[in-house]
Order: sequence, then C-alpha cells, then structure tokens
Amino acid sequence: MSQQTMRQKARRDARSVTSKRRAALFERAKRLEDLAVQVMTAVGERDAAVAEAEKRAGAALREMTMVEGVTLREAVEWCGDQIGVREATRLRRLAENDQDAEKGDEDGARAPAATAAPAASGGAGAGTAVG
Repeated sequence: MSQQTMRQKARRDARSVTSKRRAALFERAKRLEDLAVQVMTAVGERDAAVAEAEKRAGAALREMTMVEGVTLREAVEWCGDQIGVREATRLRRLAENDQDAEKGDEDGARAPAATAAPAASGGAGAGTAVG
C-alpha cells in the first residue's frame, strides 16, 4: 500500500470516528434537552398546584376571619399545628389580592401592580422550609 493510500485511509477512519462521536454527542444533547423539558414542566405544574392550594387555604382563612368573625390567631388554632400565624397572614393576603384582582377584572380594570406583586412573590415554597 502506498503512503498516499495509507494517509487517505487514515483520514477516512478519523472522519468516521469523529462523525460517530458527533452523532453520539448530538443524541445525548437531545436526550438531555428532553429531560430538562420534563423537569421544567413538572416544576411548573407543581408551582401551579401549590398556588391553587394556597389560594384555597387563603380563601378559607379569609372566610373564617371575615364571615365567621374569629381572629386570625383563633383560625390558626382551629387548624392545629399545620399552620402558623405568619403563614396564615401570607395566605389570607394572597386570597385578598386574588379577590381584588377578580373584582378589578369584573369592573373592567386591572389590579394595580403594587397589589398584584405580593401574590406573585408569595409563590411556591414561600415561608416554608424544604428538607
């Protein structure tokens, strides 16, 4: 085999290896991207579920205090050790902001940004320890 033929074969072999490696890296990147989408979707679903549960809890606390006439501390006592006054305050405010936003929508106006901001900042996990 001539020197030139050997070089050509070596180049073909190198291109083949490089091409296979590039394809493998591309497939891995595609798998990682798909997995990242799954993670982000699951986290988004979790955040939405937590936000909805917090709205319901806040609405119930608001009804306990506004309709039933108990203090927030008494409402917390009714809930046992599941919630503290600080968390109850945050949840009730969240429900108030949500109700204000709905009322603004009914009136054809949007809730002011200052009113809407605390609801957004009280998102999933706010005020709770994750361990």
